[in-house]
Amino acid sequence: MAGPLEGIKIIDVSAVISGPMACQVLADLGADVIKIEPLEIGDITRIGGYRVGDISAMYASANRGKRSVALDLSKEEGLAVFKEIAASADVLVQNFRQWAVDRMGIGPDEMLKLNPELIYVSISGFGPDGPYRDWRVYDPIIQSISGVVSIQQSQDVPIPDLVRTIVCDKTTALTAANAISAALFARAAGKSSGQHIEIPMLDASIYWMWPDVFMGHTLWGDDVTPGALIYQIYRLQQTADGHLVYFFATNKEFEGLCRALNHPEWVEDPRFAEPAVRLESDNYAALGELLHNAFLEFPTDDIMERLHNEEVPAAQVNTVDDVFTDPQVVNNEIIVDWEHPDAGLMKMAKPPVRWGTTKPETIWTTDHLGQSTENVLSEFGFSEDQIAQLKEKNIILKS
Repeated sequence: MAGPLEGIKIIDVSAVISGPMACQVLADLGADVIKIEPLEIGDITRIGGYRVGDISAMYASANRGKRSVALDLSKEEGLAVFKEIAASADVLVQNFRQWAVDRMGIGPDEMLKLNPELIYVSISGFGPDGPYRDWRVYDPIIQSISGVVSIQQSQDVPIPDLVRTIVCDKTTALTAANAISAALFARAAGKSSGQHIEIPMLDASIYWMWPDVFMGHTLWGDDVTPGALIYQIYRLQQTADGHLVYFFATNKEFEGLCRALNHPEWVEDPRFAEPAVRLESDNYAALGELLHNAFLEFPTDDIMERLHNEEVPAAQVNTVDDVFTDPQVVNNEIIVDWEHPDAGLMKMAKPPVRWGTTKPETIWTTDHLGQSTENVLSEFGFSEDQIAQLKEKNIILKS
C-alpha cells in the first residue's frame, strides 16, 4: 500500500545517526531516499563493528530502504551531478558544520537558489552561531552539556554517568523527521515554498527533556510547592534473587504496593498517608528503607505477580538478549528477521506506527556503497556514456 510520503524524494547527504535516522523514518513513511556517500568508505558507520563487508549493523539500522549513490563532491563534475539530482528533490538533509557545506558548494543559499521548492535541513551540534558553533560534536558531548549526564545517578551510587545509548542523536532525528513532515505539509497547503530548517542537537535534547528533567526549573513564583523530581525517584529495586523496576504515582498504587509487600499498615502511617507528606525528605528516606528491605524478602517472580495482582506498575529487568524472547515483544512482532543477499540474516525492529489506511510497505534492504548509483543517474537522464565517463574520472564508484 502507498505510504503517506509516497512520491516525495529526499536527498540524504548526512552521516552517522542524527540525519540518517531522520531520513530512514521518512523512508519508512514511503519517501524515496537517495543517500549520497563519499567514495572509498562512504558513511563512517559502514566501517564500525558487527559488520559483513561494508554492511555494518549500525549503518543498516539507520539507512535501511535507501538507495546509495557514491559521489565525489570535492570535484566540480561530482558537484554538478549532485545538483542535477537535487534540482528536483523535495528535501535535502545534511549534518555538517555550516562552513563545510558552504565550502562544498551545497549550502542552503546555493541549493535554494537552484531549487526554490526545496526543504533544506541543517542538523548541527549547537546551531550556526554561539561560542560552541565550531566544536566537533557527537552524542555524548550533547548529553554532557544538556544536563543528561548529571541526572544519571542512583541514590545508592551517586556518581553521574552517560546514558548508554545515543539518545541525543536519536531525539534530534525524530525532531528532524517531524519538522520535515510539517514543512512538506505547509508547502503542499500553499503556506510556504522551500525553506531552510535548522535543528541544533542541543536545542532538540533540552526541549525533549524539559517536562521531567527541568520540573524544578519551570515555575519560578514565590508560591510554588516543591516536590520530588522524576530522576530522583526512579530506581532499580533489588529482590531476593535479582532486580526489578516498579513505580507508584497514585494513592491506590501505593496502597497496592503495601499490600503486595505484606505491610498494609504502612498505608495508615501518618508519615506516608498522603503523597505530599510521603515526599518530605525524612519521610521519603524512611519509606525508601522500608520498601527496600521488604523487597529483599521476595524472589522476583513472586513479587512481580503480587504487584500485578494489586495493579502496581512493575517489570522485570530484561537483558538485551532477553528482549528477543520477551512474550510481549514476541506478541507485538516487533523484531523482524530478513535476509540480506550478502550480509546474511539480519534482525531489526519494525517501524512502530500501526497505520489504518495509509500503511507503507517497509523496504527491507540495505545498499552496499554506491550500489544504486547507476540506476539513480539513469533516472535523472544520464546516458550510459556519461556514466562511463564519470566512472573513468573517479567521480562515481567503478563497478
